[in-house]
Amino acid sequence: MRRFWILNHYATTPQTGPMLRHFYFAQCLQEKDMETTVFAANELHQTGDTVDTHGKPYLRTLEEGVPFVFVRTSRYKGNGISRVKNMLSFFFGLLRIAGGYAKTYGRPDVIMGSSAHPLTSIAGILLAKRFRVPAIVEVRDLWPEAIFSFGKVRMDSLAGKLLSAGEKWMYVHADAIVFTKEGDVDHIKEMGWDTEHGGRIDLRKCYYVNNGVKLKEYYQSIRENVLEDPDLEDGRFRVVYTGTIRPVNNVGNLLDAAKLLRAYPDIRFLIFGGGSQLELLKERAEKEGINNVVFKGFVEKKYIPYILSRSSVNILNYSQSRYNWSRGNSSNKLFEYMASGKPIISTVKMGYCILEKYQCGLSLEECTPEALAEEILKIHRMPEEAYAGMAENAKEGAKDFDFSVLTERLYQVIEDVEKN
Repeated sequence: MRRFWILNHYATTPQTGPMLRHFYFAQCLQEKDMETTVFAANELHQTGDTVDTHGKPYLRTLEEGVPFVFVRTSRYKGNGISRVKNMLSFFFGLLRIAGGYAKTYGRPDVIMGSSAHPLTSIAGILLAKRFRVPAIVEVRDLWPEAIFSFGKVRMDSLAGKLLSAGEKWMYVHADAIVFTKEGDVDHIKEMGWDTEHGGRIDLRKCYYVNNGVKLKEYYQSIRENVLEDPDLEDGRFRVVYTGTIRPVNNVGNLLDAAKLLRAYPDIRFLIFGGGSQLELLKERAEKEGINNVVFKGFVEKKYIPYILSRSSVNILNYSQSRYNWSRGNSSNKLFEYMASGKPIISTVKMGYCILEKYQCGLSLEECTPEALAEEILKIHRMPEEAYAGMAENAKEGAKDFDFSVLTERLYQVIEDVEKN
């Protein structure tokens, strides 16, 4: 049996968190006789929880047959210096434990280091050189572009130039690069790093494997995890948002759109989720008489598939200014929305648009309440046959992003680097 190592600082098991991309890949690759081990930090991202390694450098567990290794790292809180130390401790922890782990459990045949931050991918390249095996770099977030776009570091600063140089080194020394957004390969062209622009990166080693959804579990959840809620059964046209309610999610824009649609008594907005702005927005809705919005508060994730399946239209509510959407979308929420078999409205017009490709939703050119209200009315007034076609397109399109399909694409990457 071949051995494949996946390094991802923030990966989780179903028991420890929601970051399950690599757990699902590992499950599916096991079925192809490829033992896949996931290495993650024992400090769980954003939850504040810790997996106890009992004082040892790592803890190895078997989660539904998947070997999962939690590497002991330093504690952190927020996005300050303690988080940087946590990143460094994971990087050095991987380098420190790899040799002993390989002696005990077997050497890897291929290693994949996955972002968010690039230190994990750099560790993957260094370990691959140590074991003399191919290295795959997986880019789920373009660093440092994301840092530049948030204005935390300037691209032309010394720190910015060093970060870009490290990113370039990573791409040059990888045997394959996997992007989760289809348009991320454009970044290499824009930087002039590809061979056609005189650089050293052959774009033939770049691949696209998006995020997705495990459809079998998703539809099982709809059947088994029913949320008893009369607002999901009342026959109205239900505009559904699920997610965190905080400034970056701009949920206030939904209230503005709802305010414009108060003349349509059969349209109701259902907002599921908690967050720092929940009480503020509830007070605003009451004060301004926005009575076609119902705040449902936090619900367990297991109920989300059922909620989405009971909507009339699902809203992907993004900020247009806080992110570069020209490269596409790799949001897990998008594929859950598609799997629900209901039309989707995105508040952002994206490049490489999946909604457009599969004809399963509408996108706003401008994220204004007026534009959102207009798109909601388009779907509300849509002839039954056209609505059913858009809904079916969403459900069919989701099949291309089932993890069994995505794993086949990743498996092809692995085979390609082994051949070369």
